[in-house]
Amino acid sequence: MFRRAVLALTMVGVTGASAVSAEAHGGNSGRFDRPKVGFAAPWTQLREGNPEQVNLDRAPIDAAIRQIDEWTRTNPTQPAVPKPLMAGVVTLLAHEGVVVSRSASGYAVRYSDAAGTELVGEQRVPMRKDTIFDMASISKLFTSIAVMQLAEQGEVDVDAPVSRYLPEFGVNGKAGITVKQLLIHTSGLVSFIPLWSLYPDKATRIKAVMDIAPKYVPGSTYEYSDLNLITLGVLIERLTGSTLDNVVSEGITEPLGMTDTGYNPPASKLDRIAATEYQSAPPRGIVRGQVHDENAWSLGGVAGHAGIFSTASDMAVLAQTLINGGIYADKRILRPDTVRAMLTDYTTEFPGYAHGLGFELDRRFYMGGLSGPTTAGHTGFTGTTLVLDLQSRSIAILLSNRVHVSRGWGSINPARETLATGLAKALAVRPRHGGDAWYTGIGNSAAATLSTRELRTRGSAIRVSFDTFVDTEISDHLVLESSGDGASWQAVEVTARGQGAPSGPRSFLSGAGHRTWWNVLAKVTTVDKIWLRWRFSMDRTLTGRGVLLDNIKITEGSRTLLDGEKQPTALVSQAWERRIR
Repeated sequence: MFRRAVLALTMVGVTGASAVSAEAHGGNSGRFDRPKVGFAAPWTQLREGNPEQVNLDRAPIDAAIRQIDEWTRTNPTQPAVPKPLMAGVVTLLAHEGVVVSRSASGYAVRYSDAAGTELVGEQRVPMRKDTIFDMASISKLFTSIAVMQLAEQGEVDVDAPVSRYLPEFGVNGKAGITVKQLLIHTSGLVSFIPLWSLYPDKATRIKAVMDIAPKYVPGSTYEYSDLNLITLGVLIERLTGSTLDNVVSEGITEPLGMTDTGYNPPASKLDRIAATEYQSAPPRGIVRGQVHDENAWSLGGVAGHAGIFSTASDMAVLAQTLINGGIYADKRILRPDTVRAMLTDYTTEFPGYAHGLGFELDRRFYMGGLSGPTTAGHTGFTGTTLVLDLQSRSIAILLSNRVHVSRGWGSINPARETLATGLAKALAVRPRHGGDAWYTGIGNSAAATLSTRELRTRGSAIRVSFDTFVDTEISDHLVLESSGDGASWQAVEVTARGQGAPSGPRSFLSGAGHRTWWNVLAKVTTVDKIWLRWRFSMDRTLTGRGVLLDNIKITEGSRTLLDGEKQPTALVSQAWERRIR
């Protein structure tokens, strides 16, 4: 049964009151290199504040917000397109229960037609911090939570076939598909079918989902599918005898006080709702106040895969509830062991598609520098993003109407990544030795070097040791290089030790998620002189928090050639800086 399965998956120290890490009460707020274990204190509630209150560096946050604001006027992904990256955007960042940043830029309603004709003057509706957005696929998280609530009640076993609860689903090769496979997108079902145009009414559209045959052998492939969550929405309604919107309201949004969250928002809130796309097929014009997703719209605005509307503030409450282990303001919606099960990776055989029970995990393209094994979230097609990081107790929310007025104008992934990375860079990483360390946080398609001057040797092997904190995309490399003339360079094999360090000698270091310092050793053969440099290079996409170097020591036998702690000026920097954080 589900209860036994979840208890077996529970990690040490994450259930009940014992889930609260000692660090949750200590002085480690804002420490990226001191990852927390377990959940936050169950009494943690969001409160307004500023970065300094929780030991965050304000500068990276402000820089990220400025860039995102600029993208409501320009488009870095398609410079030739005379339209911004997004019509408007609202952001929220929180750490240790403190909302450290809120912003609103651009417009909730900006265009009048499919061509993107700009409205003028008061016809435009500016974004507000309480603007309500069509959350699109983030709705899947609400459906998933509702399923897990049923599992807690003993109504659903996630390892059981869906056909146990929906017999009509178990046809055409689907008899063995489990609830879990729907939640983690390994059911084998096709990603999408246009229910709204192929079938005449809700009943025939639901029947089409029940009847469809898998595209792949169930369990053999990861394929993100709306049909998985549409099916789970039907399952919830069948087992509860209620509608999905009522189940979500009674089990999630009402207990948590999420008053602006739900399906089919009332007309009284229309003035706060962001517009989405101009749709000609179906002929809906500019969509505002109704779900953008055509299939969800054709199902009455309530479906397992889409339909939820919400605000940044409400979504922050949901995120904090999960960081707390399923409780907020004394209202528990999930047990801690259930939350842990939802945030466990069940798709390790499909690298790059880490997925829990409903939640995506460790997705750098939108989680940026916050990415890690316990970083969870989801995106929505309309331009919405939710990221929660258990290890740093952080939340990053970016809500936009990027499909206003056309879904074809480009991706907002640069903005998603920029926001999360801004918060990650605001978190401190303390020098491992002394009062400072070398840091580089260069951007895409760039390189940084930290070089020694000429070192005179006696012609024997020299020993290089240093400590490094690496938080990079796997294709962004920190390399130790040597040169006999200061002009031509070759990589030196290094061996790193520490949590998450690669095993054995390597020609480069990269990676993320471990959030710990590594100690690194290398040996280099010389003639009578040598130059050394540390080169960090970035490819054209995706970034992390960056790289730090500390405690650099170069010795030849008992003779010290360079001690970076005592001789920092002996190193020549290009795009590295000495930092005390």
